[in-house]
Amino acid sequence: MASATANKLSEDKLIAWFMDTVLEQEKLPKSIYKFCKDRKIKEEDFYKFFGSFEGLQQSIWEKFFANTLALMEKNEKYGAMTNEEKMLTFFFTFFENLTLNRSYVLFVLKHHSNSLDNMTQLKGLRKNIKAFATGLIDDGNSEKSLKVLKQSPQLFSEGAWIQFLFLLKFWMDDSSADFEKTDIAIEKSVTTIFKVFDNNSLEKILDFGKFLYKENFA
Repeated sequence: MASATANKLSEDKLIAWFMDTVLEQEKLPKSIYKFCKDRKIKEEDFYKFFGSFEGLQQSIWEKFFANTLALMEKNEKYGAMTNEEKMLTFFFTFFENLTLNRSYVLFVLKHHSNSLDNMTQLKGLRKNIKAFATGLIDDGNSEKSLKVLKQSPQLFSEGAWIQFLFLLKFWMDDSSADFEKTDIAIEKSVTTIFKVFDNNSLEKILDFGKFLYKENFA
C-alpha cells in the first residue's frame, strides 16, 4: 500500500523541489537518496515518478513545452493564425516561460559544459519541437495540389530545432531590457526560415545575417 506521503506526491511537486534545491544550493543534488531524505520522502516513492535525475530534468523541459502549447491554445485567435504566426507565437510564448525560470535554466545549461549532456537534457524537447514544426508543414502541404510546391517536413522540423538552439543561446547571452533583442531575433529568424522555404528570399536572409553580425561582432 502506498504511503500517505506518496499519495501527496506528484511530478510537479518533485520538479518544484528539485528546482528549488538547485537554486538554493547552487548545485545539482548528489544523490536521489540524499534528495529524498532532505525532503522527508521515501526513495522508492521518487521512483514512482522518475527513474533518475536525468529523467526528471528532461521532464522539466517537456513541461515547458506543454505549458507553452496550453497557453497558445487558450488564445481564441490561434486556430485562425498562419503557420508562420503559429511558429512566432510558439517561440515568443516558450521564451516567456523560460524567462520565468531563467535562474534555473541558466544554471543547468551552464553546469553541463559538455554539449552532449545538454542534448541529453533536451532530448524530449527536441522530439516535441520537431513534431510541432512537422505538424505546421503538413498542414501547409495539405493545401498545395502540386507536389513540387510541397515542403519537406523532415528538413523543416530539423531547421526549427536548430533555430531553437540558436535562439536559446541568444536568450542566454541577452542582457537587453525585458530581453527585447531576443524578441527581435525570434521575429527575424522565424520570418527568414519561412521565406527561405517559400521563395528563398535573399533579401530576408541578408537582413537576418546583418542582424546576427551586429549582435555578435558590433
